Amino acid sequence: MEKIRVLSIFGTRPEAIKMCPLVKALEKSDRIESIVCVTGQHRQMLDQVLEIFHITPDYDLNLMKDRQTLTTITTSVLSTLEELLPQIKPDIVLVHGDTTTSSSAALAAFYQKIPVGHVEAGLRTYDIYSPFPEEMNRKLITQIAELFFAPTENNKKNLERENIHKNVFVTGNTVIDSFQYTVKENYKYKNDKLNKIDFSKSRFILMTAHRRENLGEPLENICRAAKRIVMEHEDVELIYPVHLNPAVRNTVFSILDGTERVHLLDPIDVEDMHNVMAHSYLLMTDSGGLQEEGPHFGLPVMVLRTETERPEAVEAGTVALVGIEEGRIYDYAYELLDNQEKYMQMAHAVNPYGDGHASERIVDEIVKWKMNKG
Repeated sequence: MEKIRVLSIFGTRPEAIKMCPLVKALEKSDRIESIVCVTGQHRQMLDQVLEIFHITPDYDLNLMKDRQTLTTITTSVLSTLEELLPQIKPDIVLVHGDTTTSSSAALAAFYQKIPVGHVEAGLRTYDIYSPFPEEMNRKLITQIAELFFAPTENNKKNLERENIHKNVFVTGNTVIDSFQYTVKENYKYKNDKLNKIDFSKSRFILMTAHRRENLGEPLENICRAAKRIVMEHEDVELIYPVHLNPAVRNTVFSILDGTERVHLLDPIDVEDMHNVMAHSYLLMTDSGGLQEEGPHFGLPVMVLRTETERPEAVEAGTVALVGIEEGRIYDYAYELLDNQEKYMQMAHAVNPYGDGHASERIVDEIVKWKMNKG
C-alpha cells in the first residue's frame, strides 16, 4: 500500500518541542512517509531542539530576519510554500498550535487544497488580543483544518461550541511525550552556570516571563514580587532564563541583577529547562507550554497572566492563575512556600495533559483517516 505523505511544518522553539516527539512517532510508522519542513521563525532556539531530538529537516526555509514582523513572517511563509508544496505533494500538512508559522502554513496548504491536521487544537481564551497574535492564529487554523488533535476534553468542547464535530480526537499533549527524550539522571547541563548550582541545598523557583502583553509595568511587578520572595526566604533561590528581547532584559536586570540567590541566565535549551524543572520546587511563568510541563514534575505552577487558554489545569488544581499585580504574586508564592498543605494539594494534583502517548494516538488517527478517504 502506498505510504501516506505527511508534511510537518513548524518554525519556533515551542512548536519544535511539541512536534519533534510526533515526528519521531511518524518516522516509526511503516504506513507513513514523514517529511519535515522548518521555517526558521526562531533560528538558534529551533536548531537546539532539532539537535536534541536528532531530527534533520528535509526542507529549511530559513526565513528569520532581523526586526521581522508578523507581516514579514506571514508573507514569507506563504510565498515560499506556494512554490514548495506542489513539489512535495503531501497528503496532509500538520501544523501546531498558534504560531504565525502555523497559521501561515495552514493558509498556504488551504490555497492548494491540501488537508491540514491541527496538533494542539481547541485552545481558547476568547480574547483575540490576549495572547496576541496566538488566539487569532489558532482560530484561523480551526477554520482551515480537517483533522483536530485536541489535548484535552475541554479543548474538544471548545471546538464543539464552534460547530466542529468531525475528526476531533482527544490525544493528550505531545509535550508530555518529549520528556522521554530530554530528562536524564545525572544530567550535565550545557549552561555551565547551572552545573555550579547545588540543587540539594535550597528550594528553587524557576521563573520565565517575556510575553508581549507583560512588557512594562506587569513585568516590573513580577520581578519585584520575585525579589521580595527570595529576600524573605533564606532557603529559596530563583532561576530565571531571561529572554533576549531588550525590553525584557532591561526591566529584569534593572530589578533583579545582583540580588543574592537570584540566577539570571541567558535562554536555555529544552533539555536544560526540563532537567531544571525536575529539580525545582515551584514554577512561575507567563508561558503557555510550561503550564503543561510543570504538572508532569509535580510542580505547582503560578501563571503570571490575567487569563489562560489552559483552564483544565486550573480546574485540576495543578495551575493557579495569579495575574500580574505585585501583591497578589507575592502573596500566592508566599503561601505556597510557607503552607505545606497548600503546596502538596497543587503538587499532587492529577496532570490533565496525558500519559506520554499523544504522538502515537495522532499517528493512528492519521492512518485511519487516510484509509477512510481511500
